[in-house]
Amino acid sequence: MITIENLSKKYGSQIVLNIGELSIPTGQSFGLVGNNGAGKTTLFSLLLDLIQPTTGHIINNDVQVNTSEEWKPFTSSFIDETFLIGYLTPEEYFYFIGDLRGQNKADVDALLSEYQDFFHGEILGQKKYLRDLSKGNQKKAGIVASFIGNPKVVILDEPFANLDPTTQIRLKQIIKELAEKKDVTVLVSSHDLIHVTEVCERIVVLNKGEVVKDIQTSTETLKELEVFFAG
Repeated sequence: MITIENLSKKYGSQIVLNIGELSIPTGQSFGLVGNNGAGKTTLFSLLLDLIQPTTGHIINNDVQVNTSEEWKPFTSSFIDETFLIGYLTPEEYFYFIGDLRGQNKADVDALLSEYQDFFHGEILGQKKYLRDLSKGNQKKAGIVASFIGNPKVVILDEPFANLDPTTQIRLKQIIKELAEKKDVTVLVSSHDLIHVTEVCERIVVLNKGEVVKDIQTSTETLKELEVFFAG
């Protein structure tokens, strides 16, 4: 379980995030939506200890993320393409991540074989560096790399952007399977209301850094979100 308490982030006098309390149960597919500047990326950055909170803390499976690194072995993420290592081929990158997460080549190859349809024959065996792949294929590589090492928590920031429709559909299936079959807590940030309502069982809306809606997804959720964002 992930627990957020009295969490805030300020830059100078500007408060960009202010969440009093929020809990995300183990195995939940959790969607985070909001307009630009709502605080979504700030929250994910705090979850990954990329920035320090101004007040409060985040507990990830009994570990406070900004005071210990013990959460790292069971937590993974893909934020954007800048987190890739561009001068490696996809295979080299996957094996590198596997080594960091205690996986040998056979373990990594076994996982990659599960995602051949997601790769569409455009990632493996292409003799290209990651930096030379399209944005969409870079994203595919980064997303699958986040699954290496059997993480308990996976954080994906805008995972559907730059993906073709076929890949988006497959990604939605993958996220659902992670949460439902493997009991992985999956946190998804997205501007696409349709995708996030289809894939997440719970959706939190951020506005100016604060939680303004916390919805258990139903057939009415998309309409509710559209009404909210329409103003």
